[in-house]
Amino acid sequence: METTTIPVGGMSCQKCVASLTGVLSKLPGVEKAEVVLEPGQATVTYDPAQVAVAQLREAVEDAGFDAL
Repeated sequence: METTTIPVGGMSCQKCVASLTGVLSKLPGVEKAEVVLEPGQATVTYDPAQVAVAQLREAVEDAGFDAL
């Protein structure tokens, strides 16, 4: 397992945090996703054999937020 932190822009409330946490948690290979409003970041523990950082960033973008 590896852990990466992705800076996230565009989140304005706890609903945004919950939404993005759900999106990331459902990806294959993601063991844990922790999203925090301030400073705006997602810390994800994942299996690199199942999901790449680029896919995590894409999921953030697809959820309507900015992967910075």
